[in-house]
Amino acid sequence: MHTGMLINTSEFVKGIRGSDPILLDGIPQIVFAGRSNVGKSSVINSLVHKKDLVKVSKKPGKTTEINFFLINRKFYFVDLPGYGYAKLSLDEKEKIRKHLVWYLTYSGVKPEKIIIILDIKIGLTDRDLELIKILKEQKHAYLFIANKMDKLSRHEIAQQMALIKRESGVDNVIPYSAKTGAGKDLLLETLFPRELFG
Repeated sequence: MHTGMLINTSEFVKGIRGSDPILLDGIPQIVFAGRSNVGKSSVINSLVHKKDLVKVSKKPGKTTEINFFLINRKFYFVDLPGYGYAKLSLDEKEKIRKHLVWYLTYSGVKPEKIIIILDIKIGLTDRDLELIKILKEQKHAYLFIANKMDKLSRHEIAQQMALIKRESGVDNVIPYSAKTGAGKDLLLETLFPRELFG
């Protein structure tokens, strides 16, 4: 039985590329981060019951804005640019990296939680480990979503989950499927426990 907060309203507010009043307007921020192609947009859309709140880019790695979505008029979902897309130039990759570092380190924002979305088949990459290092240095709270579990067998899921936990040193990993909705209730309960955000 779901005991967390239900998402009833969601709307796109704005995308930013640098300092902006929205960063420090007092509304709590739940941040979504991850490599290109892990299904980050699909995960957010599955949480808000909409197929197109977050537009799925036809060209991975081309989204360079930090996008803000107002949830239940209480929180922002913050969608960070996807990182690590192999076909981008070095300059483009570095631009995205600097943008992420700026938001997480220098923007003045202290997110309520940061969700790192992984492809469960691939697990952690060097780019993910770089992000984790920054989050630890800045003392940001984070958890992992292992997306695309619908593409693996139960045995494969168990193997990959154990590997991700071992490599990350984090037990807080939620297997998820944006396609089927598996893991959605657990994620919502983790993000919005009713005693805190009901």
